[in-house]
Amino acid sequence: MKIAELPVPEPVKDILLNLGIAELFPPQEETIRAGVLEGKNIVLASPTASGKTLIAELCGLKHVLEKNGKVIYLSPLRALASEKFEEFRKYSSIRKQDGKKVSVGISTGDFDTADTWLERYDIIVTTNEKADSLLRHRAKWMDDISLVVADEVHLLNEAERGPTLEVVLARLLQVNPDIQVLALSATISNVDEIAAWLKANYIVTEWRPVPLKEGVILHEEIQYKDGDARKIEKKTRYPTINLVLNTLKNGGQALVFASTRKNSVSAAKIIAQHTGEVLSKPMKRTLEHEAEKILAAGERTQISETLAGLVRCGTAFHHAGLAGAHRKLIEDSFKDGKIKVLTATPTLAFGVNLPARTVIIQDYRRFEPGYGNYPISVLEYKQMAGRAGRPKYDKVGESILIAKTSDEADYLMEGYVLAKPERIWSRLAVEKIIRGHVLATVASDFAHTENGIYEFFGKTFYAYQYDVKAIKSIIAKILKYLYEEQMIDLSGENIYATKFGKRVSELYIDPLSAVVIRDALRNKPACLTDFGLLHLISHTPDMGPVMRPYTREFDALAVQLEEHKDELFTDVPNEWADHFSYEEFLGEIKTAVVMKNWIEEITEEKLIEQFGVQPGDLYRTIENAKWLLHATDELAALLGEKEVLPLTNELVERVSKGIKKELLPIVKLEGVGRVRGRIMYNAGYKTIEDIKHAAVEDLTNLPLVGPRLAKKIKEQVGGFVKKDTWEKLDREQEFSQKALSDF
Repeated sequence: MKIAELPVPEPVKDILLNLGIAELFPPQEETIRAGVLEGKNIVLASPTASGKTLIAELCGLKHVLEKNGKVIYLSPLRALASEKFEEFRKYSSIRKQDGKKVSVGISTGDFDTADTWLERYDIIVTTNEKADSLLRHRAKWMDDISLVVADEVHLLNEAERGPTLEVVLARLLQVNPDIQVLALSATISNVDEIAAWLKANYIVTEWRPVPLKEGVILHEEIQYKDGDARKIEKKTRYPTINLVLNTLKNGGQALVFASTRKNSVSAAKIIAQHTGEVLSKPMKRTLEHEAEKILAAGERTQISETLAGLVRCGTAFHHAGLAGAHRKLIEDSFKDGKIKVLTATPTLAFGVNLPARTVIIQDYRRFEPGYGNYPISVLEYKQMAGRAGRPKYDKVGESILIAKTSDEADYLMEGYVLAKPERIWSRLAVEKIIRGHVLATVASDFAHTENGIYEFFGKTFYAYQYDVKAIKSIIAKILKYLYEEQMIDLSGENIYATKFGKRVSELYIDPLSAVVIRDALRNKPACLTDFGLLHLISHTPDMGPVMRPYTREFDALAVQLEEHKDELFTDVPNEWADHFSYEEFLGEIKTAVVMKNWIEEITEEKLIEQFGVQPGDLYRTIENAKWLLHATDELAALLGEKEVLPLTNELVERVSKGIKKELLPIVKLEGVGRVRGRIMYNAGYKTIEDIKHAAVEDLTNLPLVGPRLAKKIKEQVGGFVKKDTWEKLDREQEFSQKALSDF
């Protein structure tokens, strides 16, 4: 089917034709014929790079331009949301019937806001969690949504993220029963069940634009799914490196999946020792330029220094612990073919568009708490394998698992390469997971009776697969808990949220975390300190896994515990009566100690060295701490615990930036973080007023500042600057940019 023949507005066709997209792929054509442009609900299950996003774009533009509708695009990850946002923006030059241009918005961050500004956008890209938060805030514009696109819908099966996606879809269908649903997925075995739940047609296809060869390597020989085999040259004792070098020799790129963030960094370092030797001189110059971009993006940290060093060797790592600017630079450089090898955690397989000729899965096991190293699912393997093969560049893509013995090679071939993905099962009926969703159902006025709550959960995928009776007992138990903890109250048969319960739901925290914080604030210590509050948030379930204390750290952490005992908001478990709880408590103490060191401006390098903390774990802890400190601040205000407010308010900013209190005024300036802020402060620029009156030449001469940033700082603070000084700064800025581009 030709693009020109599609029943979509002409400007949409023009944009696609100008991009060289003239004909639909078979899965796209099948989806069109199934009625997706006529408003039919569709579940499209097809491999990576088979064109699912284009169907979402065509369907979305049809709603906006012909039906005066509004589109919400649900993504499991922020990185994927940013990618889809950029893809939809190519249509922003098209004018609608009212003369205004098509507008695309994105919101993935703050969970404690209704983001009313989003109502002016036609297409809104969000994460599943952000959409859930917006529904809890009853964002008015969500009533106008006419199309929901659920990307990576097979993640319903994922214990952490699946239930939120499930509730969001059920809630959107509750708010607007006429909404069109387009669910996109990798190939899954029970797509018919998901489609029946969503009252949708479904399309299942194995078609790919680049054929995929799946195989297992043992020593130097790869055995493929189709019976073929080939040998690769043994350059080192590591099969991963040999596969990488073989791919690079043939002009391809490699994507290496590692089980953890730490392993992805380690793998990149080992691979870089070999890739640097096979790069041409022009490519090395190009990569030097890319490395400089990474160092120039934000503050210099150990992670940016490491990343830049790897990029010089044509290698990089990619995981959720990377700063957004660094992640974007790495992704763009890999897409442009500059970075030759990317090591990544499995989250990359969720849909970020970074295909490579060769995908290497070097570990098919993951550490699961309580289980140890546990084999990954076939579905997860297929997701990673699906990244192999770059459309327009590769004639074939290769996905290779690494075996150490012949028995393991047989197991990998049978258990993964030749196996079918597992069925998708709802993970909703777990008390910890469903607790917040039950509260939100009441607090956001979606239901006000026990039967109304059961009725809503009766529309979930869980109820479709099992029976609402199976979830009723859990809901009843949660309602009892919420009532006892004064988050809901009763009036006859009606259930309504208290002020406390409503605020907890809006803050998007687990009701159990809210109870921990509330009780702690009511029984606060006489001495209120940073450390006490940092430990309090570490003690909540929402902090996630705390930093595991190593055996060698037990004594030092016990000393820290004793030193800060009077500052803690919670009781200390008895070491001898409950050793497991005591060890967990020491993990909370360690997390608080690391956070305390962070806001005392201890460098990232020292934190990593002293506490064995990985940069990604530090990043995750900082993000969670900001969210929980904000929640603590809000709950303290609600509960009248005014003594705590100055400290919680200040800590949100300090944790966010990793600074001492004295730097708070100047780090508000764009481009000034903890390192540059400290340099400026120590040079005597302690306030905005000091900077306003500073000579621009003096700012330029400070370490890590230079003419470009000095100009940017002065533009923000104002103050008198001579015209010739501005002109000189402009010339210096142009010269430095030209020198960098010529390099």
